[in-house]
Order: sequence, then C-alpha cells, then structure tokens
Amino acid sequence: MKNTFGSSVCITLFGESHGEMTGAVIDGLAPGITVDKAFIASQLSKRRPSGKTGTARREDDKFRIVSGVFEGKTTGTPLCIMIPNEKANSSDYALNSFIPRPGHADFTANKKYHGFEDYRGGGHFSGRLTAALTAAGAIAISALNEKGIEIGTHIARCAKINDRKFKDYNKDTEKLNSLDFAVLDERRAALMKEAIEKAGSEGDSVGGILETAVTGLPAGLGEPWFDSVESTLSHAMFSIPAVKGIEFGRAFDCVDLKGSEYNDAFTVKNGRVETVTNNNAGINGGITNGMPVLFRLAVKPTPSVFKEQDSVDMLSMENIKLSVKGRHDPAIIHRARVVVDSLTALVLCDILAQRYGTDWLGE
Repeated sequence: MKNTFGSSVCITLFGESHGEMTGAVIDGLAPGITVDKAFIASQLSKRRPSGKTGTARREDDKFRIVSGVFEGKTTGTPLCIMIPNEKANSSDYALNSFIPRPGHADFTANKKYHGFEDYRGGGHFSGRLTAALTAAGAIAISALNEKGIEIGTHIARCAKINDRKFKDYNKDTEKLNSLDFAVLDERRAALMKEAIEKAGSEGDSVGGILETAVTGLPAGLGEPWFDSVESTLSHAMFSIPAVKGIEFGRAFDCVDLKGSEYNDAFTVKNGRVETVTNNNAGINGGITNGMPVLFRLAVKPTPSVFKEQDSVDMLSMENIKLSVKGRHDPAIIHRARVVVDSLTALVLCDILAQRYGTDWLGE
C-alpha cells in the first residue's frame, strides 16, 4: 500500500477528500531552492474551480509548509505541505456508502481495503489530493526554471474542439503559464468553455487531451529499458485521476509512416546538435536528446454525472439505479493541466538528481 513516487527526489501524498486535510511530503529535494509562497498560491489558483466550468466546492487551499523550509529556502530535509479541507459536505455520500459510482474507484477501493476505506468524495482516490501535488510541484517548477527548464501544458482538445498546435515553444509556454484556461487560441477557448457549460447543464461531463512541452532539458537524461524518460513520466502521469492514455511525439502517427519519414535527421545549428524534426519527442533510446520533450494525455470525462446510471448494492447484491448527488465538475481537464505541470516537474527533478547529484538543483 504505497503512496510514494521517485528514487532520489520522492513525493508522498496523504489525506482524503473529506478528511481534515490533504498533504504532500517531498524528500530528497536539494537545499537552497527558493520557496516562493506567492507562486505556490498562484499555481493552486489555476487548479481551483471557477464559474460554471467547475464544481461548486470552492476550497481556499490555505496551504502550510510545516517542515523543510527555513528563511525562504529549502533545507534539504523532508518538506511537508498541508492543505486543510474546509468545504467538505459528507452528507452527500452517507446514503450510498455501499453503492459504487460508475467510473470511480469506489468498488475497487472497497475490495482493496476490505470496507475500511474512507468512501466520502472518493477518499484517498479523490482529485482533491492533487491540490497538495500542485503545491509541491510549484517548488519543483521554480527549481527547474532557475536552470532554464520550462514546462507548459495546453488543452489540445476538449469536447471535440481542437486548440492550435505549439509553434514557438518558449513563447507558447510563457503564454500558457499566464492563463487560467490554458488554450492557445482564444476563440477556441471560448468554444470549449461553452461546451463544458452545456454538458454541465445537461447533468453530464466531457473529457479531452492535454499536451505538454518541456524545453531546456539537457541531452543524456534517463536510463535505457525500465527507467527511460518515457517509462518514468508515464508511470507518474497515470497516477493523476482521469488520465487514461499517453503519447510521446507522433507515436500513433508513426504506424502509417515509413522509417525515412518518421526518423528525426540530425543537424548542427548554432554550434549545437539538433534534430530537424521532433517526431520522437526529444527522446531516443529512453534518453533525452536535447530537443523539447512532448507528450499528450487522454483525460476521461468526469465520472460524476447527474444522469441516472446502473449500479449495484454491495450489501444486498441487487442491481439498482443510481443518481449521483453532490458537487461535481462537468470537466476537469482545465484544472488538471497545472497538476500535469507539477508532477512533470517533480519527475524531472528526480531524473536530474540521479544524473547530476541531489544538490544540483540548489546550486
């Protein structure tokens, strides 16, 4: 029953959706990294719901850093962040504690924890825990930015509406990180918002695709086989609730291409070896080649919908109809993108620490 990820820089999540608080512990983070509380708060605000595109549960996310930071810098000892749950309404779940909601982890959690799990709001499986992940990731993002490494994620597709593709990675990343609704094309952003609101008014939900770009990574990061950059990022990304698929570069397009079309030819540009194209997403043999790392995530529609669905009563073992109550998002994709940035940053800090040493990020 493991809730920790990483080798050199490790992140542990704790808490439940309707428990007293959620939190994260980062262990192995280099000493001397600047901890900007204003930046952490701004990152949390990107995850926070707003308007008709998000849940009515609006937590203030008043985070506390209780260890691992002194005079605004990391100390190198375990850093613990805690975020209280102040707006939980557990009565929405009391009547259906033995009726699993379709698409949720209610049934599987019951089987794993033998009925002792906290079922309220999804308990430990809830997306609420991504608040602590976002706060922890903000510190990792700051450390990477100091090394010239930037991360940006946009909603590439939502409700069958496509955003434009990345053009200038650095400019697009800077723009995305200034937006609450991370879409590069403003017109398409408006259309996506309308589609999300429409699904919500119908008691339903929508999903989509998130696309992430990482620039500034040096060549030579990662390991062959089991700890490749793709393997490690994929492992982490599938830990985010609602992520059901991942693609690096033109992974699925390559099945229809010839090798001569898919290969990224090398060239020297400004005294640096680069590739002419980036179909392999900046990774060869599981190791970074210095080009931008690109990946796309399939995010499923929010499973909590207000339409009547089929379920079972696990006590009486009877088939029943279920109508979900409570406060839920008609889409979580726009809130999830900052979670993707945060977890990506934590993974990269771990990979970089393994390559250059645990103190490198704080130098």
